[in-house]
Amino acid sequence: MVNKTIAITMGDPAGIGPEIILKSLAQGELSGCRAVVVGCLQTLRRIQALGITPPAELKSIERADQAVFAPGVINVIDVPLADPAALVAGQVQPAAGDLAYRCIAKASAMAMAGEVQGIATAPLNKEALHAAGHIYPGHTELLAELTGSRDFAMVLYTDKLKVIHVSTHIALRKFLDTLSRERIKTVIGIADTFLKRVGFSAPRIAVAGVNPHAGEHGLFGDEEITIVGPAIEEMKAQKINVFGPCPPDTVFLQAYEGQYDMVVAMYHDQGHIPLKLLGFYDGVNITAGLPFIRTSADHGTAFDIAWTGKAKSESMAISIQLAMQLA
Repeated sequence: MVNKTIAITMGDPAGIGPEIILKSLAQGELSGCRAVVVGCLQTLRRIQALGITPPAELKSIERADQAVFAPGVINVIDVPLADPAALVAGQVQPAAGDLAYRCIAKASAMAMAGEVQGIATAPLNKEALHAAGHIYPGHTELLAELTGSRDFAMVLYTDKLKVIHVSTHIALRKFLDTLSRERIKTVIGIADTFLKRVGFSAPRIAVAGVNPHAGEHGLFGDEEITIVGPAIEEMKAQKINVFGPCPPDTVFLQAYEGQYDMVVAMYHDQGHIPLKLLGFYDGVNITAGLPFIRTSADHGTAFDIAWTGKAKSESMAISIQLAMQLA
């Protein structure tokens, strides 16, 4: 970890991203850590002027190798807004969505070039992103395109519960039409590789079913029989320690209590609801399958409390710590 550096993207500047980044880096364990912020320097200074974050020196740099890592110093690679003074806190704005995109593109390019070894991202606003003409469902798909990654998946990560998703930002009607053995096999493989990368020598992976009670032997749907079950059996044949299809209403608690190391969730809310219930403030979002480590605070832009000092920075801080550890 001594020589590893990570980039932290600002996310939507009108949201809580700038505030929680400053709170995470200004003091405490992360003060002086090997991280560079990629974002609008003037916006960070506006947040500081409100007096809602601990004091810190904002040092403007052009490249990561110019950073000075010292307590109380936050290194910033400036990606400026055209008119920083026009930014309104807590509102959807195309300029803010465009800035969020440019910060991610800059940090991704730095990681691909080896200038940083990981990225931690503050939350972006999908409506603002789309208003700026960047039509992506979220960070995961955007980073996959920027890096040319084909096989990737969203992981939600806490100490006691880890979830990986077969699908995320897709309508439920479309999810059922596009569910396939190949995608489930790919995600099981990504889960196994990821867990081994972060220290699990023999990962135990549970696969949630699609239907209530995992279909109850076909009574409530046959996706478990025709799609999910066969995919699991094929991955077992590859010596992966995988179980299921498991009833979705119990498998997450079983993983939380230590029976499994990760759960493969079929769709967005199936995985997000249990993890956010059990680990909302310390959950971290990870994109598995990229050429570099990417973590994120596991919450949104919280426009309703943006720039008020009320935002909690725990998830952002943990995502920075985890990016550094995994890098």
